[in-house]
Amino acid sequence: MLDHRKILLVHPLGYRADAAGRDISRVANIMPPLGLASIAAYLEQRGMRADIVDCYARPDSDRVIRDYLLAERPAMIGLSCTTSSFLDGVRIAEMARQVLPGIRTVFGGPHVSALKTDLFPNFPAMDCAVVGEGEETMAELLLKGWDDPASVGGIIYRDGADAVWTGYRERPLVLDELPFPAYEKLAGFPASYRLPIFNYPKTPNTSCISSRGCPYACSYCDRSVFRRSFRYNSAEYLYEHLRYLKERFGIRHINFYDDQFTFNRERVENFTTLMTDRPLGMTFNCAVRAEHIDPELLTRMKGAGCWMMSLGIETGDEELLAQHRQNADLDHLAQKIRMIKDAGMRTKGLLMIGLPGETEQSIRKSMDYVFSLPIDDFNLAKFTPFPGSPVYEKIHELGEFQEDWEKMDCMNFLFVTKGMTRERLEELFQEFYRNHFKRHKVLWGYVTMLWRSPDSWLRFLGNLSSFLKFTRKTERFEAEPSSAPVAPGAK
Repeated sequence: MLDHRKILLVHPLGYRADAAGRDISRVANIMPPLGLASIAAYLEQRGMRADIVDCYARPDSDRVIRDYLLAERPAMIGLSCTTSSFLDGVRIAEMARQVLPGIRTVFGGPHVSALKTDLFPNFPAMDCAVVGEGEETMAELLLKGWDDPASVGGIIYRDGADAVWTGYRERPLVLDELPFPAYEKLAGFPASYRLPIFNYPKTPNTSCISSRGCPYACSYCDRSVFRRSFRYNSAEYLYEHLRYLKERFGIRHINFYDDQFTFNRERVENFTTLMTDRPLGMTFNCAVRAEHIDPELLTRMKGAGCWMMSLGIETGDEELLAQHRQNADLDHLAQKIRMIKDAGMRTKGLLMIGLPGETEQSIRKSMDYVFSLPIDDFNLAKFTPFPGSPVYEKIHELGEFQEDWEKMDCMNFLFVTKGMTRERLEELFQEFYRNHFKRHKVLWGYVTMLWRSPDSWLRFLGNLSSFLKFTRKTERFEAEPSSAPVAPGAK
């Protein structure tokens, strides 16, 4: 007999476990699966049992999954998948069925929320998919079992040869009513997780999400999970969340993994007041848009412990930027970046190369723009058209697209816009990175991390060869493992 009030939640790795040690992205950053931790907390609060295996933090987890299934005999296994980890999720689902016949497989995450019923004909290991937020939907699935799946909103389930979509849930969740994520169910938390090097002053540290969705509609962003909604926790909830992390786990620095932390000014003002009046001894990072910061707010945030702000620049070519997002005013953005720096916080630029319409001239404009600004750190991604993003629907009209799901991780040029070649994009990507690290101001900024973030330097020196190889080749894996075949049905 299987336990119908018990579920194992899995965060797939997305590639072979023996390649994890050569994965520069894992060396630089391991983020906790906060979505699964939130679902686990919600289920436990309602009297159900949920446990988590994070294969990204513990790559060789197949044995852990098998042992759990045999010992605990859960009725369901849930797999939260991005596009690049979806096929690994399918592999784990197939393994679970072999180990524990009768177990039901439930998939969630942005990939299944975007492609919905299109996935089911090609992947028989999928019994069910959760579209959108998972907490309430998973609770209903566990409570009702499979007796009446049609009554559960927000799922796709198999009915014979058909995949049945029950439609979106009527009401979004009220975030302040959710329990704090079940961080304690993440093996080794917080030591097993680490923010990007030079992105924090203290350890232990972790990530936190205080909002869901985004009020903007950029061409390259997948909005299939939260659609057009944008909700956020109150300042009081946010303060208590941080206090809980400090008291329970000793956390000293938080990275808010929100798209727009400062969108609601009143919330930020109230939060900074709480952090100033009742200090927790914690610092934090956040991502902002230029439209939603000003000198007064920045002063408040600095005083409350804000250590670094990230801004989405995307490209230094204003005409190209205007094709893909609103408010493409690079002069205004530059002014706000300098404003952050003047307020005493580190700045991080978020960019991508290879957008539809990209040219060598536009990439060089991006270099000139970034190098003219007081940016301490930056993240340069390779444009990837994800399912669920507006640009995905017409991507084949805009250039050549090799839709290999396992490689859709923003570290491969699978899309090549008209007028460019993959080889030239790679050359310019490497040139961009090398030129950034040659700048004297940037190098001095990293030197100051000796006393501002000593743990970052220990990690950097401990993985020096991997980081140096990445700056030369900009490849995710030091030695590329043999790749699995492209997903059946992938375009």
